[in-house]
Amino acid sequence: MTTPLVEMDGDEMTRVLWRWIKEILIEPYVELKTEYYDLGLEHRDATDDKVTEDSALATLKYGVAVKCATITPNAQRVEEYGLKRMWKSPNGTIRRILDGTVFRAPIRAEGITPYVSGWKKPIVIARHAYGDIYNSVEDKARQGERAYIVVTDADGRELRRSLIHDFNDGCGIVQGVHNTEQSVIAFARCCFKYALEHKMPVWFGAKDTISKVYDHRFKDIFNEVYEREYKAQFEDAGICYLYTLIDDVVARVMRSDGGMLWVCKNYDGDVMSDMVATAYGSLGMMTSVLVSADGKYEYEAAHGTVTRHYYRHREGGETSTNPVATIFAWTGALAKRGELDGNGELTLFAKRLERATLKTIEEGYMTGDLVPLFKKEGVTPVKLNSKEFLQAITERI
Repeated sequence: MTTPLVEMDGDEMTRVLWRWIKEILIEPYVELKTEYYDLGLEHRDATDDKVTEDSALATLKYGVAVKCATITPNAQRVEEYGLKRMWKSPNGTIRRILDGTVFRAPIRAEGITPYVSGWKKPIVIARHAYGDIYNSVEDKARQGERAYIVVTDADGRELRRSLIHDFNDGCGIVQGVHNTEQSVIAFARCCFKYALEHKMPVWFGAKDTISKVYDHRFKDIFNEVYEREYKAQFEDAGICYLYTLIDDVVARVMRSDGGMLWVCKNYDGDVMSDMVATAYGSLGMMTSVLVSADGKYEYEAAHGTVTRHYYRHREGGETSTNPVATIFAWTGALAKRGELDGNGELTLFAKRLERATLKTIEEGYMTGDLVPLFKKEGVTPVKLNSKEFLQAITERI
């Protein structure tokens, strides 16, 4: 390697898998160069979360990052880890700084049958990675208080205000969210570029009938960008762009055979990507990459830290935790680094490791979550623990 990857370590069982993947699958074959950032919860707390911002800024500098799954603390985690405060989602912080689009696609292996039997082709989720509740401002309201949206000029002079709610009858809660037109335009362009590259139709759903300003602006911007910049290219490629209400998109997706880029606002994409991943077999079988408008890439596993397995591992027990999404985060980052640096050997290795991982599953060797889903004539699935699975992959590299 010539240029380092930005390496963002994480928490719990995925942190354990992270170390094993490097030791077993990467370091024996690659002279690995990384700029390391420890995003484990204890270190984030010790640095007042500055390490998270530093890792995102390093991604802007080097262009490619790979991230382990991390804990977003709730009240229980604050007590468990003795934290100074309830830190925000590290993913939210990184996505705010990079301001891009998260593309999530299922990792498909022969023999793994989707729960939704009609889905024959991959469904890719495009999730806006800026704003909404991930950068929200929240507060509690006491009885008798009123909450407003207040807009001022640059000098702080009030221009207008809108009443959110009069809490005359009791206490309540309020939340303020925002987005920027610049970010939504970049989101639209990222989605249309991805669709053209992969020859996939684009389906976008929001709730503009209810959110007549916020969601409606998403709808209008996507339509403006499509008509002005991409319509002719889509027609030449034989693909289409569809906007409809999100509940209609959900119904269409469930009835479809797959094969589309499903564009979602931030929160919608968070939820729907887990649904799609699980429907294809497992949360451990999905790729995830954040792409910024200026061509920066952050690859990650699209699942949590597998807390239950970590507690068992910490007590000395064996676990059969699925590492495939984390492996593909590494291979995605290595392949992109190789592509950007003109390092064909590095890209070739990354693709070889992906094929070896899928071949291991297709030959019947897998972690426990995949065993009930595996149906392949003449092959009886064998459940392996996590380290055994990684070692089985090395036999096929």
